[in-house]
Amino acid sequence: MNPADVAQAAPQIDMSFWTLFWHAHIVVKLVMIGLLGASVWCWSIIIDKTLLYRRTRKDMDAFEEVFWSGRSLEELYRDLASRPVNDMAAVFVAAMREWKRSFENGGRSVASLSQRIDKVLDVTIQRETERLESKLLVLSTIASAAPFIGLFGTVWGIMTSFTAIAVSKNSSLAVVAPGIAEALFATAIGLFAAIPALMAYNKLQAEVAKAQGRLEAFADEFSAILSRQIDERMAA
Repeated sequence: MNPADVAQAAPQIDMSFWTLFWHAHIVVKLVMIGLLGASVWCWSIIIDKTLLYRRTRKDMDAFEEVFWSGRSLEELYRDLASRPVNDMAAVFVAAMREWKRSFENGGRSVASLSQRIDKVLDVTIQRETERLESKLLVLSTIASAAPFIGLFGTVWGIMTSFTAIAVSKNSSLAVVAPGIAEALFATAIGLFAAIPALMAYNKLQAEVAKAQGRLEAFADEFSAILSRQIDERMAA
């Protein structure tokens, strides 16, 4: 018989993604649905954090431009203290608030003011860093767990396929291929969720480190400015 005639006579097997999902075992289906949900969650975090970090960079640039323009610290503090602030502005407001509280007490607690301002700056930077890092742990978890969850679905699907082969006593490729493909589809979805999560986590974590570095650099400079003013007031 002509091989072409044999190929035409062979039953056509639908290997589309939807067919692979629909004919998979219920456990494999649950794994696939969970991984697809994790992928959607992952991308929502990636988009949200990308927009947040872009906005943070612009806010820091705008604040530094105003701060180093020579504007009065008191005037800048009054403008920022009346509305919610984040990032570098929050560091500035926290330090200025501690500064003003100390002098409102008649200057009796000025001696240890530098140490208190440094602590306030450290706490504020830590709080802002935690805000920037929020939900990044989800990306790390998806990146590390998704391949293993997909592998679990693959193993389960292959076990089910081999059981079906044993029952039907037919090990032809036409019988084996669909079940194996359904099982491997779970691993593919796991990698589809894990790879973007891992790449995004590394990129976004680097963005957080850059933002934290800018906050710490500004805090050091601002602390030095306040320290000089404290020395001048104590010497007066």
